[in-house]
Amino acid sequence: MSAQLDQVTAQTANDPDAQETKEWLEALEAVLEKEGPDRAHYLMERLVDLARRRGAQIPFSANTAYVNTIPAHLEAHCPGNLEYEERLRSWMRWNAMAMVVKANRADGDLGGHLSSFASLANMLGIGFNHFWKAPTEEHGGDLLYIQGHSSPGVYARAFLEGRLSEEQLVNFRREVDGKGLSSYPHPKLMPDFWQFPTVSMGLGPLMAIYQARFLKYLHARSIAKTDGRKVWAFCGDGEMDEPESMGAIGMAAREKLDNLVIVVNCNLQRLDGPVRGNGKIIQELEADFRGAGWNVVKVIWGPGWDNLLAQDKEGILQRVMMETVDGEYQNYKAKDGAYVRKHFFGKHPKLLEMVANMSDDDIWRLTRGGHDPHKIYAAFKIAQEHKGQPTVLLVKTIKGFGMGKSGEARNTAHQTKKLDDEAIREMRDRFNIPIPDDKLAEIPFFKPSDDAPEIKYLHERRKALGGYLPQRRVKADEQLTVPGLDAFKAVLEPTAEGREISTTQSFVRIITALLRDPSLGQRLVPILVDESRTFGMEGLFRQIGIFNQQGQLYEPVDKDQVMYYREDKAGQILQEGINEAGGMSSWIAAATSYSTNNRVMIPFYTFYSMFGMQRIGDLAWAAGDMRARGFLMGGTAGRTTLNGEGLQHEDGHSHIMAATIPNCVPYDPTFGHELAVIVQDGLRRMVGEQEDVFYYITLMNENYAHPGLKAGQEEGILKGMYLLQEGAAHESDKAGQLRVQLIGSGTILRESIFAAELLKNDWNIAADIWSAPSLTLVAREGQDADRWNMVNPTKEQRVPYVTGLLQNTSGPIVATTDYMRTFAEQIRAFMPKGRTYKVLGTDGFGRSDSRAKLREFFEVNRYYVTVAALKALADEGKIAASVVEQAVAKYGINPNKPNPVTQ
Repeated sequence: MSAQLDQVTAQTANDPDAQETKEWLEALEAVLEKEGPDRAHYLMERLVDLARRRGAQIPFSANTAYVNTIPAHLEAHCPGNLEYEERLRSWMRWNAMAMVVKANRADGDLGGHLSSFASLANMLGIGFNHFWKAPTEEHGGDLLYIQGHSSPGVYARAFLEGRLSEEQLVNFRREVDGKGLSSYPHPKLMPDFWQFPTVSMGLGPLMAIYQARFLKYLHARSIAKTDGRKVWAFCGDGEMDEPESMGAIGMAAREKLDNLVIVVNCNLQRLDGPVRGNGKIIQELEADFRGAGWNVVKVIWGPGWDNLLAQDKEGILQRVMMETVDGEYQNYKAKDGAYVRKHFFGKHPKLLEMVANMSDDDIWRLTRGGHDPHKIYAAFKIAQEHKGQPTVLLVKTIKGFGMGKSGEARNTAHQTKKLDDEAIREMRDRFNIPIPDDKLAEIPFFKPSDDAPEIKYLHERRKALGGYLPQRRVKADEQLTVPGLDAFKAVLEPTAEGREISTTQSFVRIITALLRDPSLGQRLVPILVDESRTFGMEGLFRQIGIFNQQGQLYEPVDKDQVMYYREDKAGQILQEGINEAGGMSSWIAAATSYSTNNRVMIPFYTFYSMFGMQRIGDLAWAAGDMRARGFLMGGTAGRTTLNGEGLQHEDGHSHIMAATIPNCVPYDPTFGHELAVIVQDGLRRMVGEQEDVFYYITLMNENYAHPGLKAGQEEGILKGMYLLQEGAAHESDKAGQLRVQLIGSGTILRESIFAAELLKNDWNIAADIWSAPSLTLVAREGQDADRWNMVNPTKEQRVPYVTGLLQNTSGPIVATTDYMRTFAEQIRAFMPKGRTYKVLGTDGFGRSDSRAKLREFFEVNRYYVTVAALKALADEGKIAASVVEQAVAKYGINPNKPNPVTQ
């Protein structure tokens, strides 16, 4: 009989038939010994099934006891030199502390974090020394989403490895002069070091899940061999309250992402206080993940507890462990051994007897599982080897471990960045750092000689695992050929008479052409969020299939149709369902594949524009940080284009949000030829030249005629503005002295075109039409010129592009878009001197109606454009104000109509 059976048998004090229970337990023990745990599990499931069929109400519990998942006798022991590893870990703790404290003694406003790495140090050490592989010719490398606040510890390790200099550590959080280190993991700022930004809470685990699925996608499509790679994501227990952290765990289980490991650092604290003071965060997360279908491994208690649990014949210790809430556990580690004896073991007389021969110091040395290398190694090994499910490790640690009274397990631990001399002395003594008393005030970094056995060991371990981590590939080794503009001939030519199309249809034709391209076709990643039919993209279902690791186990209801719903193990489309955050996370995985997989992929994520930047703005910012390359396609864009859908769907501000991301290249094209020029140039920049930018392009579902590309327009399209049509006054106006300039983008450009006709026919005024596919790029170029002029006042002054376009024209300038006025206001500063500039836009909440009524409501239709132009001429004294009044009456404009912003 095993010791475990003895314990379970002893815990049946209130059993009405102890002998029968004993026989059942012995039978189960025999099955475990002779046939193994899988057979035992099968029999237990059958027993439960039978009981339920007979009417027994057996509740489901996703929780196990508050003890380690791996029994002590089944733990795999760490094969490394633990003496060296402990020493290295201590040096890293010291250097991380020195880095942060030095920075804040020099400049108290720089900030920094000590406590997160203090709780993670053992886990990161075991991972770096024994598990995480760097990319080599044989292995693509493991991908690490490292808990952002632990960055000082990662820098401290890289310093010992010789990858970072002391000067860089001294300049922690001082980046402007190019000698420092970023506060957190930022690929934008340290492009050859960090891979993933993780400090915007919740994004790390979400992106890691879709990254793991994308590795499966690449392997299934035979683009890259990824079957031996793992994605490891570290996050805090407080971070798990973010909806993004937990929102995709069901998908990870459904997709059987056994290449994914999430490690939750359960130090029981967030910034202000305990995560679950009145509960148990580990038990809560265990139920959530196991219920979702994950392999759950809990690492709660260090080795000192194993002997106590072995003595716990009656289960009293386990019961007290379960009944004690996290707020109490935090308090124990902020006090001392005597306090733990009284308030934890003192909960039951038999527990006090159990520790009677232990000193208070012995009790204090009873560690949590996250600080024991053997416990961590055993858990990591199970996670590394587990098949068929993603794994979550719930690892209990102490926030600020080793920081003593300054921060260990205290509510202020997260903000602790300034240690006094006594705290520094205590840390030196606790971790045996060989720094003399007379040098302590300097808080020197410690780094032994390169031939020290510990340093040699450090390099040997990384050499065995393929190289150093973290590291980031800046450019892919491969070079793909980008097709010329003529590949998109289908949308470059004018539309046939009577064959009006939308820019969305133009986009589908571009995608179709690219899928046929021999160089790029297989690298396209169309990403959709359940709106394919809205965008007319359902034809891709049958053509290239929807990726599903199971293939298609059913016959689709529309199988008899040409464009039926087809899922395939090697499908090319990523169909994310109603899930914009998931779609964006998949896009990020594909858009950074050049770096993570050494494979250039070209993602096109198409979505309702209203549910793009507004919905996933934080992920879009992270994409910029990660130097993502790809296309975001905002469909049904503009406040008045998506008629009938109403307030929640009508987008009048996505371009304003896109403009905030410096390496996002945004466009709002009106015509198919503009779209083709933009996409081809995007491919040239992102694929051909491997430039770290990504594109946001808005598409509309409104059908109209397209004039086709005219020679010489390409440059203006890409720069963001060009002369589409030169105006002429009415034939009866011989002098033609009055002229205006009309600027527009998207579908509202067409209202400017119609307004030019009204101005010509009704008021004898000529209007030049300017298409502005990117007012944001025009504004950026103007700001750049303006800045250069400011700091180079004696040199020849640069003329902003838009200024140069308009300075030789005449008349007031009116810009109209389907977006808030702020969008077109970006270029006001660059209007030629003395010129009137009026802006019309769609400020306010959207609503349901026809396009014509919506444009009337938001005052951006052809009549308002015409009136705005006339009013500008009147303000300049070119025409009488009464002419404007006539126009208002002629076009049925209600002068008492409320401002749409207030409606």
